[in-house]
Amino acid sequence: MNYLIKCCLVMTTLASLSLAARAEPQDPVPDTVTTEPAGWVQVVRNSPYWVSQGVHQNILTIRRWVLGESGYCSNTDRHILFDMRGRFLGYMDNGDTRAETQQRINNLRTTLVTRGEVEQQVPGAPDTTGYPFALACDQPHVDLPEAMARYLGTLPGDRIWGAWDDITFASQDKPRPLHEALDYVYSTRSSQQRIDLPAGMQRLIAGQLMIESGGRQRAHSAANARGIMQLSTTALADCGIEPANYWHRLAQLDCALRLTSQNARNLRADFDARFGHLPAGKREELFTLLLVQAFHGGASRVGELLAEGELARPAAYFAEHHDSYTAGDIAFGMVFHNLGRNRLGLASLYYVADVQLATEALCHSPRLKDTGFCSTPE
Repeated sequence: MNYLIKCCLVMTTLASLSLAARAEPQDPVPDTVTTEPAGWVQVVRNSPYWVSQGVHQNILTIRRWVLGESGYCSNTDRHILFDMRGRFLGYMDNGDTRAETQQRINNLRTTLVTRGEVEQQVPGAPDTTGYPFALACDQPHVDLPEAMARYLGTLPGDRIWGAWDDITFASQDKPRPLHEALDYVYSTRSSQQRIDLPAGMQRLIAGQLMIESGGRQRAHSAANARGIMQLSTTALADCGIEPANYWHRLAQLDCALRLTSQNARNLRADFDARFGHLPAGKREELFTLLLVQAFHGGASRVGELLAEGELARPAAYFAEHHDSYTAGDIAFGMVFHNLGRNRLGLASLYYVADVQLATEALCHSPRLKDTGFCSTPE
């Protein structure tokens, strides 16, 4: 069965189905564009805000396939295509070369338009993102079972003990899991009133740890981010951490909590001014998702999505019409409708989705599923 027939059968079956990642078969496209929007950026600019209905769950579904090598990514030698709402449209098997794979993706885009699955297409190229968006199933990602095992201290070698600042945790004779270390640092700093974070943020930070480093103490990125929380040397210096302690896991946790609390403090006023009228639970869920985004891309970038000006127009719309959107739809919609601006790209959405999926995996584990760590805040 050739790849076009295969994709069409998939689309017939799934026509009723209400994202750092590789898309086209080459290196990731930079999250920047020229002054004049073109191609896929113009597709985004022309999209009405209502297309964000359901986008959160749709992107979670796609990323779940990628992280778990499941669903339509059970064979990783594939690309899947999705539209501006994150809806899965079809898949195709990769060619023998990048050029052949690129041509197959563009042929599939043409077929999708011909069949009426999407209204328009933008051909992709080795240095150009196309539309509908293409996502490679085979791409760097965390092995969630391994990351969860490290986080929960399944093996003795993954457990920790030590001292940092005024914190002493466990002992050399009785080291404890990273999960307990995070809980201890979080509760200690909260009781000292040195951090102030919304309910539910602790488990998202656990998810960030798993996505950032897979729980590996010596994780070191090409961008020189280090440790279990993948902190830059600038962030580590801001936390007063000397180079000798860059890899110190308690120091990394302490710094990540401090930075997240600082982001929360810096964003809270603009957030409340924009979304303070939302129901409490929905409001705080949205705020935590934006804090995850801020950890990934910077608080100032998220702040521009909340305040005034062109980048805040989506937020203004969603604030007025919030009854029609989930907290996740709003968080993703604020980013999606600004893709190509201020270095915002699809990777910004993928990161938040992946953190949520890692948190979901933790809270489905026998160890944590019935604990307060996984309870939904009221």
